[in-house]
Amino acid sequence: MTDNVSLISGVALRYASALLDLAEEQGATAEVEKGLDQFETLLNESADLDRLIKSPVFSADVQVKAVSAILEKAGISGLTANFVKLVAQNRRLFAVPGMIQAFRAQLAAKRGEVTALVTSATELTAEHVAALQEALNASTGKNVKIVVKVDSSILGGLVVKIGSRMIDTSLRTKLNSLKFAMKEVG
Repeated sequence: MTDNVSLISGVALRYASALLDLAEEQGATAEVEKGLDQFETLLNESADLDRLIKSPVFSADVQVKAVSAILEKAGISGLTANFVKLVAQNRRLFAVPGMIQAFRAQLAAKRGEVTALVTSATELTAEHVAALQEALNASTGKNVKIVVKVDSSILGGLVVKIGSRMIDTSLRTKLNSLKFAMKEVG
């Protein structure tokens, strides 16, 4: 497993494992992965939905009804919809983000993939991402999925994180190192 899995709660890991087993059994892994991605997007875009899944004030019935309506409206059906409804019924909606993360981590491990979080000062072009992916595939010996994040505060260069390894070639880090070295000299 990846390092990310160790950060995920036991509940989330157990539910994600069960979902992955069922998805593989039914040959619906891609469909479930797509449905979970859609649901995660909904969670990230809606403060109300986020409040619904995290608040203990809502009863299981209210959560199931609300989530069912949301899933239907979003077009999420099948195993993914049944899974989210079951989680709501069992009063475990608060753990859905961890379950999605654990599902992805387990699926990636089965596929022999690793995820690289790449932070750059500006948006990377498709050619840069492709070249970076090729270099990371060669250095890790695995299929690397790249997640790009833009952070202008690094000024330039890249920060690449794969699991617990990090390569920081950002201009901010180089300037801080130079500043520290200059303090030692003078």
